[in-house]
Amino acid sequence: QVQVVESGGGLVQAGGSLRLSCAASGSIFSVNAMGWYRQAPGKQRELVATITGRGSTSYADSVKGRFTISRDSAKNTVNLQMNSLKPEDTAVYYCNVAVSGSNRGNYWGQGTQVTVSS
Repeated sequence: QVQVVESGGGLVQAGGSLRLSCAASGSIFSVNAMGWYRQAPGKQRELVATITGRGSTSYADSVKGRFTISRDSAKNTVNLQMNSLKPEDTAVYYCNVAVSGSNRGNYWGQGTQVTVSS
C-alpha cells in the first residue's frame, strides 16, 4: 500500500501565498512522477502542476508564473509554492503519485482545502 498525505492548505486573502506539501510513503519502488490537481465543488478535476523524476515540470496556463512545483526524490515529497493567489484558485488540492513496479498505479491523497478570499 502507498500512502499519500497533503498538508499546508488554509485560508488566505487574494494576493497572498501558501505552500503545499505532499509526502508519499509505503511500498514504493519507483516514482515516475508527482503532481498536484485541484477540484472545486461541482467542477471537473484539473491539472495544476506535475514534475517527473527527471525534474521536468509542467503547469496549467492559469497558474504559470505564480505557482512553482518542486520535489525531493529521495524523500518522495513534492511541494507547491503558490504566490499571488486569486479567488479562482479556491479548491481542494490533491497530490498524485505515479508509481511503477509491481504496485504500479496512481495514488491520491485525501486533499487539502485552499480558500482564497477576495
